[in-house]
Amino acid sequence: MRHYVLKVHGRCDLACDHCYVYEHADQTWRTKPRAITPETVQAAAKRIAEHASTHGLAEVQVILHGGEPLLLGAAGLDAVLADLRAGIGPSARLDLRMQSNGVLLSTAICDVLLRHGVRVGISLDGDRAANDRHRRFASGASSHAQVRRALALLRRPRYRPIYAGILCTVDLANDPIGVYEALLAEDPPRIDLLLPHATWDHPPPRPPGDPTPYATWLARVHDRWSADGRPVPIRLFDSLTSTVLRGPSGTEAVGLDPADVVVIETDGTWEQADSLKTAYDGAARTGLDVFAHSVDEVAGHPGIAGRQSGLAGVCATCRACPVVERCGGGLFAHRHRSGSGFDNPSVYCADLKTLIERVDWKADSAKPDRILDDLGTGYGDAASLERLVAAQVPITRVLMALVGETEAGSFPWELLQRAESAAPESVAAVLAHPHVRTWAVSYLDGPDRDADRPHLASIAAAAAVLAGLSAEIEVPARGGRFHLPGLGAFGLGTPAAGTARLSISDGTFAVDGTAPEWLPAKRLDLGDQAVAIEDTDPYRDCYEWPVDGRAGDTAVASWQRLMTAAWQGIQRDAAEQATAVRLTLRTLVPLEVDVRGELRSASNRNAFGAVAVAPPGDGDALALLLVHEVQHVKLGALLDLYDLFDPTYAELLEVPWRPVPRPVEAVLQGAYAHLAVADVWRARALRPSAEAEAARAHFHRYRGWVTDAIERLRGTGALTAEGRRFTARMRETVESWRDPHG
Repeated sequence: MRHYVLKVHGRCDLACDHCYVYEHADQTWRTKPRAITPETVQAAAKRIAEHASTHGLAEVQVILHGGEPLLLGAAGLDAVLADLRAGIGPSARLDLRMQSNGVLLSTAICDVLLRHGVRVGISLDGDRAANDRHRRFASGASSHAQVRRALALLRRPRYRPIYAGILCTVDLANDPIGVYEALLAEDPPRIDLLLPHATWDHPPPRPPGDPTPYATWLARVHDRWSADGRPVPIRLFDSLTSTVLRGPSGTEAVGLDPADVVVIETDGTWEQADSLKTAYDGAARTGLDVFAHSVDEVAGHPGIAGRQSGLAGVCATCRACPVVERCGGGLFAHRHRSGSGFDNPSVYCADLKTLIERVDWKADSAKPDRILDDLGTGYGDAASLERLVAAQVPITRVLMALVGETEAGSFPWELLQRAESAAPESVAAVLAHPHVRTWAVSYLDGPDRDADRPHLASIAAAAAVLAGLSAEIEVPARGGRFHLPGLGAFGLGTPAAGTARLSISDGTFAVDGTAPEWLPAKRLDLGDQAVAIEDTDPYRDCYEWPVDGRAGDTAVASWQRLMTAAWQGIQRDAAEQATAVRLTLRTLVPLEVDVRGELRSASNRNAFGAVAVAPPGDGDALALLLVHEVQHVKLGALLDLYDLFDPTYAELLEVPWRPVPRPVEAVLQGAYAHLAVADVWRARALRPSAEAEAARAHFHRYRGWVTDAIERLRGTGALTAEGRRFTARMRETVESWRDPHG
């Protein structure tokens, strides 16, 4: 046995009506001590240490549970953890965890948990409405604000190492996407989605019209999560994916992994898994305790031994099912029925089958290997690219949630929250603007948060306009303009700073007391889509070259001619890159023209969808710049989702395209961008023109740069397994190219 749940407190400060400990069939909690004693902790630690030593276990896991473990307070938890470390530490590495409702979490308790290396999971069922369906105080009052304060604590850099994740119980009455987005906004390292505990005697609620509503609910989350690029591990989905390849499920909820978890109650009694309390009174009892019985004796208990027997431990119906190795018969407690005990399929059997079918249907396009292989070619099909695009707004939402830790309660933040509640798609549209993320990163990591703070009002105002709300808000002026991301700016005609009151009413807006010029966002036609010209946003100035000012009508017309010619050139010379340009290029940021006539272009990792460029001489030149920068945009988005290299690798690498050594990420970015540029020159070398020979020379130069950089990267040892796979695909692409002239 390697996993132990230690009940350190037998009561709870919430009165959740779906709690299996207090509200379901088993009521033995009433006879247990309120809190565990030091003698019981020490006896439990001794038993665990004996077992680890006897069986040569390198590591054991102890999860502090309840009731609510935080009711012990900082000093009480410190004493328990010290006894566990002293009693078990010499025999095996100790992996300490805690599951909590978070209501009482404080900096003092976090300091204790950090000192002892305890990772904390918090229970949260979604936004306030979703969470308050069940997780309330006995008075009926909401616990949501207290839980979110706890999560905000765990997101602090100091306490982030002890943040284990969020546990969420599914409720069909809650919108699955709303729940997913609320959980994702808390930036958890992992999410657990749990089916509500139920049995055949007390089945879960099922609305009419859908025979598998829990599968439908979970599949909607799975599809959105997959479309977002799987930004956070979700245990249930990851477990089902693992079992496809006959890997471990890592959970009792699905799969056939042996269930080697045992519970120690506050009185020292050994019990089976807590979830059994949903079946009948006394279902978890073993009749054993830490004072008189060893772990080996507990492991031999029929109920525990039976849950370690894999396929033999499920009923005949399950053994004959083609997906039994995937679902494993479901959670043991969910199989109970009077008369046949646990010798039944799960009460969620039909839901689990349907969910597995839905997950498998998406499996090929959801596997990271498939995306890495596809984008590693240097191109990328629509499915892979749409995955990158879909992940961007959730990432910005996470950053905004971190902003909300310090801005919650301010009027701009409250207005943004109102817009989110009224029209979340409108907030998503604002968050998709490339330089909102640029601002959020500057606010969170920059040197002067006070200078960045006023721009939150501009973001909130834009969201309120799109959501059709009515409000009045002070917006900041910078460079003589009041900017609304994605919409445009008010030009004051002077470089004045300060603020102005913006009146918003049902989608219309005006600046009180003045009549400034409205400068709407201008757009360029790119085939069947529009590309915005961003020439007013103060946070667009995030590139290595200076940005240009407001584009007049003549400049916009010139940009349109260049863009039309460039798009034709991309379709002609870089057809396989056209999909990426079409799907990822949303915004063009004009740069100042270089006085020496050199081409200028740039992208920023925190401004997805934006390419900054100075107007070149012709469409062919612009086509090359766009392909180059879109390649950077693609790789930056991929790096948001996958670790391709070790970020701690500090050595710099020599590259042929720069005079100074570059870090690993810059070398990878350069190689990936130059791969696309080489491909364009390869196509141009085949065109019958006077420039064909020069194009061929460019092709050889860029291809050489790519192959050289790939070998340097692979020789560092800094690439992860995914990075090695990705660069291998890049190399395959380059090696497949023939000389344009034979």
